[in-house]
Amino acid sequence: MAFSLNKIMVIGNLGQDAEHRFTTNNVSVSNYSIATTYSYKGKDGNWVEETTWHNIVSFNLSDFMKDNLKKGKKLYVEGRLSKRDYTDKEGIKRYVTEIISEKIIPLDSRGDSGYSSGGSESFQSSSPQTGSQENEDDDLPF
Repeated sequence: MAFSLNKIMVIGNLGQDAEHRFTTNNVSVSNYSIATTYSYKGKDGNWVEETTWHNIVSFNLSDFMKDNLKKGKKLYVEGRLSKRDYTDKEGIKRYVTEIISEKIIPLDSRGDSGYSSGGSESFQSSSPQTGSQENEDDDLPF
């Protein structure tokens, strides 16, 4: 078996409140985007900032976490990179790159975020395809 790794970690701010919905199989799905900024010195010697937006998909988040995924909040998101395509209503093939979250940690301080955890508690997101880590451990033969 070949070894491979698909892991991505980002720290950034939410660009808008998360959108939450349920699939036809009653799986909770949350979609949101996080902005990260890269700074470097340009040719003229001045600092230049580049912002990259990352689309995040989270499954089965707690109600607390859903309620606190608000615009401007700083988060650490760990997950895997996923690429998919679809055909839109006009028949044009579209491509999407997303981070499927596995771990989310709020990073705002206790006083300004509304998070009761103050950034010390992490929230697990389980994928509907694989289930949670606890369920996978139940299937081990030892």
